[in-house]
Amino acid sequence: MSAQDRIRNSSLHSRLMSAAQAASLISHNANVGMSGFTGAGYPKVLPKAIAELAAHEHSAGRPYKINLWTGASTAPDCDGVLAQAHAINQRLPFNSDRDVRQEINNGEINFIDIHLSSVAQLAQFGFLGHMDVAIVEVVGITEDGKLIPSTAVGNNQTWLDLADKVILEVNTSLPLQLEGMHDICHDNPLPPHRKPININRADERIGSPYLQVDPKKIVAIVESNAPDRDNVFSEPDEKSKQIAAYVVDFLSHEIKQGRLPKEMLPIQSGVGNVANAVLAGLLTGPFENLYGYTEVLQDGMLDLVRAGKMVTASATAVSLSAKAFKDFTDNIDFYRERIVLRSQDISNHPELVRRLGIIGMNSMIEADIYGNINSTHVMGTGMMNGIGGSGDFARNCYLNFFVTPSTAKDDKISCIVPMVSHVDHTEHDTQIIVTEQGLADLRGLAPRQRAKVMIENCAHPDFRDQLQDYYDRALKTAKGIHTPHILTEALGWHQHFIETGSMKM
Repeated sequence: MSAQDRIRNSSLHSRLMSAAQAASLISHNANVGMSGFTGAGYPKVLPKAIAELAAHEHSAGRPYKINLWTGASTAPDCDGVLAQAHAINQRLPFNSDRDVRQEINNGEINFIDIHLSSVAQLAQFGFLGHMDVAIVEVVGITEDGKLIPSTAVGNNQTWLDLADKVILEVNTSLPLQLEGMHDICHDNPLPPHRKPININRADERIGSPYLQVDPKKIVAIVESNAPDRDNVFSEPDEKSKQIAAYVVDFLSHEIKQGRLPKEMLPIQSGVGNVANAVLAGLLTGPFENLYGYTEVLQDGMLDLVRAGKMVTASATAVSLSAKAFKDFTDNIDFYRERIVLRSQDISNHPELVRRLGIIGMNSMIEADIYGNINSTHVMGTGMMNGIGGSGDFARNCYLNFFVTPSTAKDDKISCIVPMVSHVDHTEHDTQIIVTEQGLADLRGLAPRQRAKVMIENCAHPDFRDQLQDYYDRALKTAKGIHTPHILTEALGWHQHFIETGSMKM
């Protein structure tokens, strides 16, 4: 089925054009909102056309860059090709592309790292500037001009509302049966007229299955026929399995203690192999009739839905491996009844996270002995990907877990350190930290009590004595010992790694 066949509103057929023609409508220094969230639902052909336009302009000695706003990360054929063409001036709110990361850390791209729940409203408030163009992937257009969303919703409705011009990519490789899976809220006025969001269960719907746009804004429609990014997940290694086992045992214990209801609470899981291992642990665990309320539905959560362990999964994107995506499309009618895709300002909304009592599980780069978390920066200065949605959930969850192996780089780096080199989540927002060494329940503990359980339970044996030595000396020398530190040494482990290639001293 061609793009024209999927555009059921025939008055829009005249706006079909090539990607190169559409790209020519985007001027230098334009603020461009693109669809896409964690490798799903991003434009497939416009980024390459924009990159080619940038290369042409650069060869003629003229400047050409855009300011790129998305939902979260995209893929090499979006972010990557634009970075390679040096076509990005500003990027927000999250990125995982290697080439973009390099340009960010070289100072070539101005990267703004934002909590994912906040992006839409910051744009609506006008704090980010004026949006010139929205480029949004859809799978079809209805007779009355409504847009059938793709595999991710992200910030698409906000971009469509705010942009002067709209370019649509109709992706014919994705199933039209996605129609009906989405729940788009169109009634979210600005303060002081904002109303409560009336979602009281993870599976409730409050909106429409469609994105909406003023058809006068649509200046181009382009056909694409390419799949989403293949999110390759490795089989859980022993460390990941051990982390998952600690999480599952802890949840069972909390139910026995009466601190969790027997029917459990909705699950949020971050992105990556460790997160998928935790979900795999839930698959074989004792829990039934689970609900998911998360930002990204990955392979592990799809497994739970398929097995009947999870009743409904709510997210803003379906981001899967090629194998899992084939299962998803082959059984799309089954999944459409059990998966709800929402805008990210709803999937990550603090009000809903707190009301629903979400159990959040997110990865980190490092934690310090007092429970501060670094999720974004390597050795304090190099951006990895961004904070994503971890802060949206961690600050407001019923229970929050931060998980990581205890070491990195062939055990040369300890992921439990005296002081984190960058703070994304303060000790005030941290509850439970898990490595393959053990679990530290920090709830209700003062800083010195936290340090004890962090060193004993989570640190790798190769670094445990080194941490204990630092802490003992800090207790003796710090002017105040509420949170004892040796300020001249607190970041010494990171400096030692930069100088020698290892944190071992």
